[in-house]
Amino acid sequence: MKKKSTIFIIIGAVILLLAGFLISRYNGMVTLGEKVDAKFSDIDTQLQRRTDLIPNLVNSVKGYMSHEQDAIEKVTSARTQLMNASSVAEKGEADSALTGALNNLLAIAENYPDLKANENFTTLMDELAGTENRIATARKDYNDVVKEFNTSIKQFPNSIFAGMFGFGEKEYFRAQEGANEVPTVQFNTTE
Repeated sequence: MKKKSTIFIIIGAVILLLAGFLISRYNGMVTLGEKVDAKFSDIDTQLQRRTDLIPNLVNSVKGYMSHEQDAIEKVTSARTQLMNASSVAEKGEADSALTGALNNLLAIAENYPDLKANENFTTLMDELAGTENRIATARKDYNDVVKEFNTSIKQFPNSIFAGMFGFGEKEYFRAQEGANEVPTVQFNTTE
């Protein structure tokens, strides 16, 4: 009788240990998944900040750059695309388009000394530059935690539990193809 109760206690202890191990692994993956979501939300917050600055920037340059309507429309269109993006890939693509359109607009703005001297424009440019730095930091932080999550679910024994509980790889925030290329800038010389 004593032997049977000892066996049941040992079996119960092993089951409790395995359950504790499984719960610990599951909770670790949930925690990392939530960190990924939180970091993506940080990117979203900074992208929203930038999209909120753009109408003011566009309004500042409109009066000075009446001949550059195409550049202004591209910024506005890219801003709308970013605001409507939902997935990581869509946001990455829209962010790249907006960055390119803004870079083009700012390169054209170099041709307008009165605009560059405008206090409102200068303030907006400083805010935009700060926001771009925040976006870059948020992207890096997001990709770091995605790497940690993806590594975690690929390592044994988490890989077994990840499959059982439906944890899949998270998508990195990547620069779009051609993002490292210098944009072509053409100035409208007719007045």
